[in-house]
Amino acid sequence: MSGTPSQPGEPVTSVGQLAEHLERGARPPEQWRIGTEHEKFVHHLEDLTPVPYGGERGVGAFLEGLTRFGWRPVHEDGRIVALEREGGASVSLEPGGQVELSGAQLDNLHQTCSEVQDHLKQVDTVARDLQIGFSGFGFHPVWRRDQIPWMPKARYAIMGRYMPQVGSLGLDMMLRTCTVQVNLDFASEADMRRKFRVGLALQPIATALFANSPFTEGKPNGYLSYRSRVWEDTDPARCGMLDFVFEEGMGFERYVDYVLDVPMYFVHRNGRHIDCAGESFRDFMAGRLPQLPGERPTLSDWEDHLSTLFPEVRLKQFLEMRGADGGPWRGLCALPSLWTGLLYDEAALSAAEALVSDWSVDEIRALRHEVPRTALQTRFRNTTVGAIARDVLTIAADGLRSRHRLDNQGQDERCHLDRLWEVVNSGRTPADELLEAYHGRWNGSLEAILTEYAY
Repeated sequence: MSGTPSQPGEPVTSVGQLAEHLERGARPPEQWRIGTEHEKFVHHLEDLTPVPYGGERGVGAFLEGLTRFGWRPVHEDGRIVALEREGGASVSLEPGGQVELSGAQLDNLHQTCSEVQDHLKQVDTVARDLQIGFSGFGFHPVWRRDQIPWMPKARYAIMGRYMPQVGSLGLDMMLRTCTVQVNLDFASEADMRRKFRVGLALQPIATALFANSPFTEGKPNGYLSYRSRVWEDTDPARCGMLDFVFEEGMGFERYVDYVLDVPMYFVHRNGRHIDCAGESFRDFMAGRLPQLPGERPTLSDWEDHLSTLFPEVRLKQFLEMRGADGGPWRGLCALPSLWTGLLYDEAALSAAEALVSDWSVDEIRALRHEVPRTALQTRFRNTTVGAIARDVLTIAADGLRSRHRLDNQGQDERCHLDRLWEVVNSGRTPADELLEAYHGRWNGSLEAILTEYAY
């Protein structure tokens, strides 16, 4: 790309400006960082019901309580809807009251795990005062959709109205799912392309390793990652696998073309969200957006639009790996460890590329479809996803060993893969463990699940 970089408030009129914006995320390897995000459900301790936003023990009060640890509140219409602090970390609300930590961009996985641990300690301190609890699953195992209160954020109201028009499970995605993901850097367009392709091809392997959503409304649902199944019927225009990433010509401009064809949700102006659901960003660039006639978007509008796409791997000025269920504490460190090991070491990235080099797009799509149901037992050619996962973990471990980032005990980052080795060696995903408890010590009831698996 070439040309003068666009400024934040400058009108956007060309694909080139948008591609340049993505390209400006490129940074040399010594500046690569790791950003981990995870979501968790919130419940009352006395009856395990969902926690609404308002009230003395509500989610709003919880966010207010976290400000004692130096978090700065972010308001919408006079209500706290997020928290920020120096270093770039934030705490935000998902539509059904799920609380998300979006971690700072950190140098190594030891720092990431310390950040998560410190956050959960803060959460526990405030939660004890309010008598509320937190748990991590890919899909809530007990609650009905109609039980869950909506959070007072305007963008969620717009999305909630639009979702039923494009898929049957979009509201379930919004209200009843949780995930853990990692954000990673790239050095150039070519490096982005390599990481994007490996990330998409191996996303079903991550889904299998982290499968943790086998229940719906108190009963087994026939899946091990029902969260992943939900994404298949949320909105086909903005979710799922991206075939074009594997084609010749994949680059920043090609991704921009894809994003421009995804319908909009909203535009943010003067502190409010304008409902533009279903409209075209291309029309917006031409000054033909019905809600803002004659006005053209800025790069801030483009960043908002980028955030409303939900493919298995998402490109912004970094790459987001999005295929894993939310889960217990150890999984929150394991997910960034897996992808950091695979993508942040040249030899490991080359080995991962070689592993998937002859996988067809159709095969990857089939894996994406089957893994939510059978996880590690999913057949692939003459092997299983479990066997592939072992190879993937070996590559990731080699990558982390090569990085040689040591903690104060002298351990390198491979220690954070221990939980995944347990999964592969036992052949039992978190979902399998939950089902064993359900059919065993829980005697077909999930009455104990939110207490046994609370953070």
